[in-house]
Amino acid sequence: MQKLIILFLLTFIFHTNIFAKENSHFLMLKNNKVNVRYGPGFDYPIKYIYKKKYLPIKVIDKKENFRRIIDFKNNSGWIHTSQLKKGESFILLENQILFSKPTKYSKPILKIAKGRLLLVKKCKIKWCRVKIENYLGWIIADNVWGNIK
Repeated sequence: MQKLIILFLLTFIFHTNIFAKENSHFLMLKNNKVNVRYGPGFDYPIKYIYKKKYLPIKVIDKKENFRRIIDFKNNSGWIHTSQLKKGESFILLENQILFSKPTKYSKPILKIAKGRLLLVKKCKIKWCRVKIENYLGWIIADNVWGNIK
């Protein structure tokens, strides 16, 4: 009987984790100031405030009009859906070079430090055309955190 209970629990945990991974997806912040709460409702206190529009966040759970999110620094909390939108952006996890064309042999435009936020215009295989401040160019889409297609 004890083995049956353990088997059931392991099966439940395994299927729950797969379900959570399948339902997780990236969104980005809609505004420059977004409250993150301890729970899924306005009656929960504010845990912290994001102050970066277009910041990519990963949705890991949902309850009514709130989404539980996690960011690239592993911070988590609940955000109302009105503060989120679909879109493609990512954060560099290592320093990279912005190129004029999708090849390492093209003209380098800018060195970009890790931790910087990039807005994705389009992607081709390993390269993405991105915008950062007033610069537009191509970057290798490796070692990034966020939404790219």
